[in-house]
Amino acid sequence: MEIDVHKSPKMVKVSGEMDLFCREYRYSLDSKNRIFIPAKYREILGDSFIITRKLDPCLAIYTHEEWQKYSDKIKALPDSVAMELKEFIFPKTMVGEPDSQGRVIIPNDLKDYAELDKNAVIVGVGDHAQIWSEQLWEEREKKRDLASLRELMRQLGL
Repeated sequence: MEIDVHKSPKMVKVSGEMDLFCREYRYSLDSKNRIFIPAKYREILGDSFIITRKLDPCLAIYTHEEWQKYSDKIKALPDSVAMELKEFIFPKTMVGEPDSQGRVIIPNDLKDYAELDKNAVIVGVGDHAQIWSEQLWEEREKKRDLASLRELMRQLGL
């Protein structure tokens, strides 16, 4: 697997595979609940993409292709196992379509779920991006256990 960082360190392309969402960006939600999606992310996402909630208090942004893989895994589970998961995810899933300025509207129910106020952070996590409240993201970063991550990376040979 060959990694090619092209034009900008904000997007990483793994040869023969998909572009990866990398970096973090800080933006403000405007009075209409619109948030700017970084240009490099829009290059990966195309004209529309999927926004849904995660179990953590944040939102996830998927390409249609990655969303299909994700939702197929959920749909393949037996109803007795997956119904609660399906009921949690699918009703709060939407198609995002950026306006001419690269902004997308976050509906009130998703905004409230992720505790988004004026300041938000969009974080690339490889196969998708996440939208966090700036306050919740900073708290999460402060609590991150680097020693445990270091050990995990060592065990994985990274």
